Amino acid sequence: MTIIVKVKLFAAARELTGAAEVELELPDRATIADAKHTLSTLFPQIAGLLSRSAIARNQDYAVDTDIITPTDELAVIPPVSGG
Repeated sequence: MTIIVKVKLFAAARELTGAAEVELELPDRATIADAKHTLSTLFPQIAGLLSRSAIARNQDYAVDTDIITPTDELAVIPPVSGG
């Protein structure tokens, strides 16, 4: 069984992929780490960025071991720089 999860992309992740939001097909009981791996496979241009980015699940920061459910919404929040 698989699930479809919406992933919002912000800042550099949005710029590098050209998309504000993507849908991922993941196996049932996939983790945040699984989602990051799938994103890296689909969008190799953000693979390095993902390792430095925060991932939010339903507007709360998530850790790699968190399980994703079909109703979850993920967001990739890259680090920001500025002066």
